[in-house]
Formats: sequence, structure tokens, C-alpha cells
Amino acid sequence: MEDNNRNDLTQNNHENRWVYPGSYYQSSNSYYQGSENRYDYRYDDLKTAGFYNESYKKPTKGKLRSLIIPMIVVALISSLLTGGIVGAYFTYGLPKGITGTNTGSSGSSGSTGGAGGTLVSEGGIKRIEIVDNSTSAETAVAEKVGPSIVGIKVTYYVSDWVFGSSRSEGQGSGIIYRSDGYIITNNHVIENAMARSTGNTLAQNAKIEVILPNQVDDPYEAKVIGRDPNTDIAVLKIDASELPAAEFGDSDQVKVGEKAIAIGNPAGLEFMGSVTSGIISGLNRKVEFSDGTILRLIQTDAAINPGNSGGALLNSEGKVIGVNTSKIGGTMYEGLGFAIPSNKAKEVAESLIKNGNAPAGPKIGITVDTRFNEEYAARYNVPVGVLVTEVEPLSAAFKAGIKAGDIITEFNGVVVKSLGELNEQKNKFKPGDKVTVKLYRMPQRGKASDGEYLTVELILDEDNG
Repeated sequence: MEDNNRNDLTQNNHENRWVYPGSYYQSSNSYYQGSENRYDYRYDDLKTAGFYNESYKKPTKGKLRSLIIPMIVVALISSLLTGGIVGAYFTYGLPKGITGTNTGSSGSSGSTGGAGGTLVSEGGIKRIEIVDNSTSAETAVAEKVGPSIVGIKVTYYVSDWVFGSSRSEGQGSGIIYRSDGYIITNNHVIENAMARSTGNTLAQNAKIEVILPNQVDDPYEAKVIGRDPNTDIAVLKIDASELPAAEFGDSDQVKVGEKAIAIGNPAGLEFMGSVTSGIISGLNRKVEFSDGTILRLIQTDAAINPGNSGGALLNSEGKVIGVNTSKIGGTMYEGLGFAIPSNKAKEVAESLIKNGNAPAGPKIGITVDTRFNEEYAARYNVPVGVLVTEVEPLSAAFKAGIKAGDIITEFNGVVVKSLGELNEQKNKFKPGDKVTVKLYRMPQRGKASDGEYLTVELILDEDNG
């Protein structure tokens, strides 16, 4: 990961010099030119240096014996003085807390564990204490959690009016949630195998398989327990027991800069169990997807690629802090991966296991046209907002008098310009809450600019999927 605050200087260990990475050769040439002048200057000095004397003569035997005793005395005195100084430094002069052992920060207050280093706080001052561990955090986490990360293979059929029905496959990752066969993954990993956008019924001839790391050639056929497109979480069940369930951590305690380790199957099952490492780059990131869904996610620079979806994002203790879900790709982007916070994933998973549905959320009862944007609004001289195309009978929107063709511009006093923004505001409320909706209604006949603004009240319904 690039550090934008650095001085953009790197050290060449061979010559102990600093060079600009972007102009290494230019800097190197300049250095050697300067070095030649420096060495010429040193060569002139060596001719008259006190330790370089070509007129050295071997002493006589008598003189040699007379020099040995004083030399021995001087050596003994020097040894005693040096030993005393070094001992005094290690006893009284060494900074508090720095030792030559590998015991970490035992006994220190305010320390945070982790292989490689410890942050210790003493009297309000923070310092880094380097610990020489033979096993890295990545190795320890991979050994602990690797057996809990599974592969998911989805087989489904796509109908085409030219070529007919063709077989397709998709692959992703999953996390063993419970030892009795419950698996957490992303909804988008399995949704192509489902009969419709909601519900837990597989499409005709579709199949979902779970591949355990120690049984690659013997996959388990999985049943869909439940899924929630709004949070991109799904739960599968396989007929197995005594599986190594992953340990989930508290995502509310995650901090920016902490170590982040991702385990999954990038590019499919061929690279099953790949481990990548980085840090937590950001929290509560607002990410809007093409279908209008907005998720609040953990950002990391640990490499996350297609196939990693549904895998685990872990801390240095090997606890799941997120379920990997997406990345921002392209030649201009690097290190922008995202994960669903573990607390949200657990909440949804528990509800799916218990009820087959995600926790009930608020519902307006409308269908919208997501293609409507500022360009269309300007073309037809209408305000920007959320264009309603259908109103569900007897829904909250129906009872409030909202009609197809209305453009919702504000939700409870907040301006909304897309379905994602509307859903974000709606999800701040609970079923049964009363909210105000401002909308623009075009006249049935005449110019669009002759429309009118209306404010209506609606009581949110319960969304049961």
C-alpha cells in the first residue's frame, strides 16, 4: 500500500544512500560522481595518516619486552572500564520496558497483542515494542481459520432464445458458522441458482455445492436456509457434523490501522484457501451497488478478488470481523476491498436460521425506475428524485396516496435523489413509524412543468422479504 505521507525516499543497503524511487539511476549517477571526488580526497589524506606509515621498523628484543607489560596493564584497565560502563547502561540507562527477551509486553499497561509488535502506553506516551516471533500472525491465523473457510460452487442454466438453455457455473467462498453444517456466504454468490429474486427455492436443475478444504473431491449438496439481498448475506446448510466453526469477533471494536487478513478462493476453487494480508483502511464506508442497495462496510487493502466473496476478513487473533463482499476494480484502483461487518452478518444469519427471513425492516411498497437520473430530469424539466413506476396494493405508499409517476424528492425532510439514498433514509426507521414524504406529481395532461409538490404521511409497513 502506498503511503502518501512518506518522503518518497528509499534506502539502498549496498551504499547506504537515499534515492528517489522514480529517478533512481539519475540519483545513483549523481552519487557516484560525488563519491569519486570524495574518494580522491580520502586518498590524499591517507598518505599522511598516522596509522599509515611505510617507514615502520621492527623493534629490538629489549624494547619489545619493555613494551609488553604496559600494554597488558592498559588492556586490563580498558576492559574493566568498558565492562563497567556497559553494565551500568543496561542497569540504569536502558529505556524502561525494552528487554532482549521475546516475552512481549507482559506486565505493561495499555498493550495490544499481535505477532510482530506491541503498542504499549506508559504515562500517556505510546511506543512500539518489537517482538521477534518465529511465527507470523498470518501463519497462525491461516492455521487456525483455514479449515473453516469453504468453497461454494453454483450450477444453473441460462435460457437464450437463440441457443436455448445453456449450463453455467459460479464459484465463491463461505464460512463455517456452526459445527452442525451451517455456512455463511454472500447472497450474490448463490442468487443465480435461485428461482426468483427473493425466496429460498432453487431454480429448476440448479444446484449449490459446498467444498470442504479437506474433502475437495467430495462436495456436499447444500440447502438454502435463507438469504437477504438487502445485506447480501445468505445461510446454507449441509448434512455434516463436527465441523470446525470459525470464531466471530466484535466488529464494533475494530479500529483503522489494525491488521486485516482475508481467506477465500480468489479466481475460483483452483486457488482455494488463499491468504492475503493488509490493514483496516476505513470503517462504515457507504457503498452503493447497481441495484440501488447501499451497504455500510469495512474497507481493507488486503487483496480481495472475484471468488473471495463470502470468505472471511479476520483480525490478528483469527476472529472473523467481516464477510468479504466486494472490491472496486480497474486500472486506476488498487487495494479497495470491502467486507460486511461481522455483527451485522451474525444478526442476519441468526434470523435466517431461526425464521428463514432477515430481521423485518421497514417497507414503503413501491417499485421504482433506477434509470431515472439528473439527465432525464433535465430533459423533461422535472425535479431529480426517485421515480415511482408501481405502487403495491394496500401498502403504506398506497394508503398514503402515492401514485405511479410520482417523483419522491424528500423522505422525512432529507433530500433523496436515488433509490439507494431513499433506502438509506428509510432503514433508519422501524415498521410502524410515521414519516413524511415530499413528492412531485405531474399533471395527467399538459406540460410536466405544470406539476405540483405534495407532502404526504405514511406509516411504514413490515418487510418480510
